Amino acid sequence: MKKIKIGVFGAYRGMTMVRQIMGSSDAELTAVCDKFKPALDKCRKEAEDAGLHNVTYYENFEDFFHHDMDAVVLANYANEHAPFAIRLLDSGRHVMTECLTCATMKEAVELIEAVERSGKVYTYAENYCYTPVRWEMRERFRRGDIGELMYAEGEYVHDCSSIWPSITYGEREHWRNEMYSTFYCTHSIGPILSMTGLRPVKVSGFETQNRPFMRNLGAAAGCAGMEIITLSNGAILKSLHGGLKHTCHSNYQLNGDRGGMKDLGDGQLAVYIEGENENCRGKHETYSPKPVVVGAENSGHGGGDFFTTYYFIRSILGDEVARERAIDVYTAVDMCIPGILAYRSICNGNASVDVPNLRNKSERDAFRTDTFCTTRKIAGDMYVLNNIHNNEPIPDEVYEEVRRRWIAGEPG
Repeated sequence: MKKIKIGVFGAYRGMTMVRQIMGSSDAELTAVCDKFKPALDKCRKEAEDAGLHNVTYYENFEDFFHHDMDAVVLANYANEHAPFAIRLLDSGRHVMTECLTCATMKEAVELIEAVERSGKVYTYAENYCYTPVRWEMRERFRRGDIGELMYAEGEYVHDCSSIWPSITYGEREHWRNEMYSTFYCTHSIGPILSMTGLRPVKVSGFETQNRPFMRNLGAAAGCAGMEIITLSNGAILKSLHGGLKHTCHSNYQLNGDRGGMKDLGDGQLAVYIEGENENCRGKHETYSPKPVVVGAENSGHGGGDFFTTYYFIRSILGDEVARERAIDVYTAVDMCIPGILAYRSICNGNASVDVPNLRNKSERDAFRTDTFCTTRKIAGDMYVLNNIHNNEPIPDEVYEEVRRRWIAGEPG
């Protein structure tokens, strides 16, 4: 059987996908692109050490775009995925994008319509959906173990201050420095939507203030963002994410009308289930679920990195199980746009905002020109500052110092 030829755009985060492709019996790595030559050289060395000498390496996307490949993994900057995805889909390539799906509501509409007209496979690499515990929560919820969902929590708390120089390079316009507090939301929202199959219908946004430990590294946004989301069955989801000081990296829980489940964060799942007419007299259970595929637990992010690429490849091959388990464009957009609309809520005094169902063509027209965001080159005349608390510009000297630390290999 002919292997799927896959290219990877982004050799930093993309190395995870490169390794998964190199280990696949169904696909071959054919090209890698990155503007940063040291990252490209590191990728080349790892591929050649694994015996792959027929991979082409590009520093320019236009050259990479014209390479002979069936599919592309986008692991470039998080606020630039949609335009590249649309071009690639329209050229007849299958696409998997890293987080996030889109930077604006306009991009959300355009991305969905590109997938629809191309007929190609699009999947979203939201790896936090696929750890053994969260997948077990999905399976148990969908078979009705805890009844109808009433409340859920998704938390992704990641203080990146110590590595900020090595992931932003002292670039004022790096996406991490330009993003707003609720932008990077799919690690917290995504697993809940994946578990339940529900979609967001309304959101209110909240954020913490920006603090010196991040502002002194060039980040002006609120250190953490929160979305309070009403789901399509009336349940409430609290989503929290960002750079807080923390004791627990992530938290996911589902509370139904017959029980609850909670990811304890150490590979263990806690479950409480009541029988009929047994209010407050249910059974408690704590255990460690096994991965769906043996060996997947050795990949990054608790095993989640294996499944994003695996299901992408299997979906291209027409595997119906993989297509059901992969995250399609509609669900990917559902995971992303609450963060976009939550910042609009924050800018409007935390007022709630309706979340459209962009599966419905009739709901798309209102957002075709909506470029509201905090990146000037994307937003145009809908640009807003990424901080509602402090409008004072960060001095150039801050970015110069961060760049010095990056070059010197010093922490934040």
